[in-house]
This record gives sequence, C-alpha cells and structure tokens, in this order.
Amino acid sequence: MANKINAPVGLPFNLLEHVDYSGGSVVSRTLIDKKIGNITLFSFDMGQGLSEHTSPYDAVVHVIDGSAEITINKDTSTVRAGEMIIMPSNIPHSLHAAERFKMLLIMIREKSGSAE
Repeated sequence: MANKINAPVGLPFNLLEHVDYSGGSVVSRTLIDKKIGNITLFSFDMGQGLSEHTSPYDAVVHVIDGSAEITINKDTSTVRAGEMIIMPSNIPHSLHAAERFKMLLIMIREKSGSAE
C-alpha cells in the first residue's frame, strides 16, 4: 500500500489515544506507508512480543507508554516511555512486554550506502 497516510493530516493528535490495548494481543495501526518508509503505532499487552527476526532496513522504536525489553544481537535493553532505540538493518532483534507498552516504529526503507 504505497503512499498511504492513515492519520489526521495537518492536525495534531495524541499517539497514546490513537491505538488501544487489547487483552492478550498486539495491536498495530499504520500511520504512514510510503515507498521510502513507514510509521506504525503498536500496543502490546503484558507478555506479548515479537520473536527474533531481522529486517533489511533500519528501524527506530520510540516507546510512548510503559516499557519494553528489546533485544538486539543478543543484548537486551529496557526502553521506557520517552526513550528510543535504533535497530540496525540485518541484525537479529526481538521485543517483549514485561508490562504493557505502546511504541511508534519508524522504518526507513532506503538501503545503507544510498545517496543521502
């Protein structure tokens, strides 16, 4: 779905109110989906997560509520509301909700080494 915007355009909105928690689930809402990257809002109920995987693109996680255990290349960090972490391309990473949390995922699809 290239070039899609699924958020209020030109109007302020509260990220915390833009996605709800759902018991025993991970909920996602894509805000922007374009060829060069996407922005997706997630909520994770306690105990939920994303298993280890890799991506060919760099990504930034900004935790906006609660905290997440994020493992990158076997090193685990607790990332709290207001904090961000960069997940580099082609490096294994996973996320775990020791408590429920919400995050904004910013995926940059431009490959490393491309013109800046």
